[in-house]
Amino acid sequence: MLDKRQFYIDGAWTAPKAASDLEVIDPSTEEPYAVIALGGQADTDAAVAAARAALNGWMYADPRERRAVVERILAAYEARADEMAETISREMGAPIDLARNAQAAAGIGHLKGYLAAFDHIEFEAPLGDHAPEDRIIKEAVGVCGLITPWNWPMNQVTLKTVPALLAGCTMVLKPSEVAPLSSMLYAEILHEAGVPKGVFNLVNGDGAGVGTQLSVHPEVDMVSHTGSGRAGIAISKNAADTLKRVHLELGGKGANIIFPDADDDAVRRGAAHCFSNTGQSCNAPTRMLVSREIYDDAVEIARRTAEATQVGPPSEPGKHIGPLVNAAQFDKVQDLIQTGIDEGARLVAGGVGRPEGVNRGYYVRPTVFADVSNDMTIAREEIFGPVLSVIPFDTEAEAIRIANDTPYGLTNYVQSGDDARRQRLARRLRSGMVEMNGKSRGRGAPFGGMKQSGNGREGGVWGIEDFLEVKAVSGWGRD
Repeated sequence: MLDKRQFYIDGAWTAPKAASDLEVIDPSTEEPYAVIALGGQADTDAAVAAARAALNGWMYADPRERRAVVERILAAYEARADEMAETISREMGAPIDLARNAQAAAGIGHLKGYLAAFDHIEFEAPLGDHAPEDRIIKEAVGVCGLITPWNWPMNQVTLKTVPALLAGCTMVLKPSEVAPLSSMLYAEILHEAGVPKGVFNLVNGDGAGVGTQLSVHPEVDMVSHTGSGRAGIAISKNAADTLKRVHLELGGKGANIIFPDADDDAVRRGAAHCFSNTGQSCNAPTRMLVSREIYDDAVEIARRTAEATQVGPPSEPGKHIGPLVNAAQFDKVQDLIQTGIDEGARLVAGGVGRPEGVNRGYYVRPTVFADVSNDMTIAREEIFGPVLSVIPFDTEAEAIRIANDTPYGLTNYVQSGDDARRQRLARRLRSGMVEMNGKSRGRGAPFGGMKQSGNGREGGVWGIEDFLEVKAVSGWGRD
């Protein structure tokens, strides 16, 4: 069993102050394969103190120096990308091809994207021609607590740590205790790249422990969290006493609106997107809203797509989906599938239980429900599994109403050949992102949501600016 019980604090791997071990479980076998330590208050305090001590040196360094460090991180990350993919695949169950091409690759993409965005940040700039002696200064927020999830570990870790580094912040990262090993590898990469000691620190722990300790800590200036709404609410309440900045990227229940003039692949593409990463993505299009004119055909295509989706071991190459991440997630998804049946949705593919021939591992059956009404539990709750709900609509206005009738507001999707219609919907849908006709958002586009999907944005210029304070200065004089 791998022994990973140390934390990375003040530029060195450090033993925990007190023993509190947790086994890391391989979701494909349900067997432990590594052990980590859960940090306590003394560990969190040490990490925050190291970040505070390093802040002035890093915050007031020439921005070009910070950029050079991130360039070295990119080179070190690329050199260990295969190792990163294998680590992610083992800890959270992503099939190895997905882990290489999407999970680990996301870290490279975000490093490159933030380096490009950094060149558009003006850390000091005139207010305008009308006020020639006024300056606007952008400076680091300060010490940041970064709390990241297990479903896209390097995607989220790099979305937070890289802009924080470029902005001049120092930080303490608490990765998910369910999938912590990729973040520990990332700490090794930052060490190899020469990140100054104390600028980046890592303490493993759970939300109730280290997560809470960072949220209430008087020496932490900002908390950036990706995860559940429940955790986001708790963090916000915990942070209120010290009035620290809180950035939240939470759940979603995306609507994928399909009109009769959509392209021939729209339904298959939407269902496959829902099932990707075993449905464990906050921006998954889990509600498929289909014009009644093409509804029966769409249900049949979704059924065929689910039945054609293979389920298999993460270690094997291929386009199959792997297991859910752990027993709690498996039980939750099973319960929600059964709830869909009990509430009267029509099960057309999948269902409860493991796939045929599988009796070990947290594997589930890709599932499609038809004739779902938007007040059913499976249409309201974020399932975080490969479960698609198909809902009919009659008019464009009804589709918009159903799509917006959710507490979430992360990503919505529109499939139509009519430019004017797509643009109308993009303006009316209440979500931080709208993707249309299968087109991915461009590099540097901001990622984030509205309503109970959180606040703040990650990626591009917006992601860096979330870690910056704005200072207005008068009487600067003339350069």
